[in-house]
Amino acid sequence: MADTTDHTFSTRFRIPRRMWDAYGTAAARQGLDRSADLVDHVRDFIRKHGNEQELAELAAAEQELTERRARKGGRPKKTSST
Repeated sequence: MADTTDHTFSTRFRIPRRMWDAYGTAAARQGLDRSADLVDHVRDFIRKHGNEQELAELAAAEQELTERRARKGGRPKKTSST
């Protein structure tokens, strides 16, 4: 069972290694972090296609991230190791 107090969690999905590696190098070349880019994509997708409940969940998740970052000193610094 998932820990509902953990605002961010690691998830797994299947993707060809070559595609993941190419995404990483292309993102790095653009100065992007893969994880942050994926979160931005998910956020944009929900805004575009989400229903009322999903948009409410997105708003709640954004609030959780804001609170978490306030406690931890802000958004994590970008590193080139991703």
